This record gives sequence, C-alpha cells and structure tokens, in this order.
Amino acid sequence: MYVLDTSAFIHEYHTTEPTATVPMVREELQDETAFRYDAMEGSGMHIQIPEEETVERVRRAAQTTGDAEVLSDTDIRLLAAALELSGTIVTDDYAMQNVADALDIAVELIAQEGIDERRDWRFQCQGCGREFDEHKDRCPICGTELARKAPS
Repeated sequence: MYVLDTSAFIHEYHTTEPTATVPMVREELQDETAFRYDAMEGSGMHIQIPEEETVERVRRAAQTTGDAEVLSDTDIRLLAAALELSGTIVTDDYAMQNVADALDIAVELIAQEGIDERRDWRFQCQGCGREFDEHKDRCPICGTELARKAPS
C-alpha cells in the first residue's frame, strides 16, 4: 500500500499498487490536483483516518528526531496512516523521510533525492550558543530564540 503525500498528486505520481491517503491532503490541493485526488478516490484509493494513539506515536518520534516543529498535522497523520497500513509513504519531504526512518516506514521518492541519513536534530541558542536536545521556544539560560542545528 502506497500512502500518498500532497506532492504525489502535484507531481502526478503513478503506481499500479494500491494507494491510500488522509482526508487532509484533499484540503491542500487546488484545481487539477484536486480533481486528480477526486478521480483516484473514485477509482478505489483508500482514505485512512488514523487512530489518535498512532498519531501520538508519530508525534513522539518527531519530537525525538527534532522534526516536530516543521511537520504539519497532515504530515503527521500521513505517517500515522502509513504505520497503520504497513504502507510505504510517498513524499519528497525531508522531515517526513527522517521521521519515517525513525519509525521503520518505507519511503518512495517522487521528484527529489532522498535523505542520506536520519538525523536527531539539536537546538542551539542564537545568543549564548548553548545546545539542547529538545526544542524550546527560548533558551532557558538567556531567553534568546533557539535554531535547529544538524548534529555533528
């Protein structure tokens, strides 16, 4: 089962395998890409509404990898759907690929190259330079904003 991200509809991704997605993807599409979604749904594409328990599991994995702040609710639900369906997520989104790797979800790329390695992001204070494993809005030491930083 291939679980399709919004970019799969935009880039006219084709497969002979069974497909699925989440309802929130339809809300992100316009014009002919929305028609493509509707046509695929009419042709038997499965619409998965993931369980909240699975969604929370994905959120925890995204917190662990440091991708929680850049993933949309749609992204998280797509990953949860792929988990529940034992499917392959079809996306070009690097953060989704990173979290998918952490959850052992297979990834099929659409138009871009995939990630080379999974990263557990760190967060660095833009003021004092201290680094933290978990994302916070501001540095607990000096109060300056934190920025996501690749691990060394």
